[in-house]
Amino acid sequence: MTHAEIIAAVESMTVLELADLVKAMEEKFGVSAAATAVVAGPAAAAAPAAEEKTEFDVVLKGFDAAAKLKVLKVIREVCGLGLKEAKDFVEAAATAPKTVKEGLSKEDADKLAAQLKEVGGEIEIK
Repeated sequence: MTHAEIIAAVESMTVLELADLVKAMEEKFGVSAAATAVVAGPAAAAAPAAEEKTEFDVVLKGFDAAAKLKVLKVIREVCGLGLKEAKDFVEAAATAPKTVKEGLSKEDADKLAAQLKEVGGEIEIK
């Protein structure tokens, strides 16, 4: 198989197929994706697309002091916490960022962030 044929084969692959190819090459040759990307050339451009972020964390960085109770109610609702736990969570977020939920889809993370912003929370999606 010539280089041109290999490149044509890689170009015709889907992102999932490329991810599988990279994984198979890692296992076959005992290398990491970073080393494979440097050596692979054309596959290197497709490798980052295969690792597109699919899980997001919503972090409460702070809140408007006047909206503390509203933020507390939303935190209590979405996290299933009791009143004391939600209060402790929100008060802790006043001094240091606190992760509200982890591993959410982009859509769910955006919805939760919007819900908290609406009541006065300062949110970051990671």
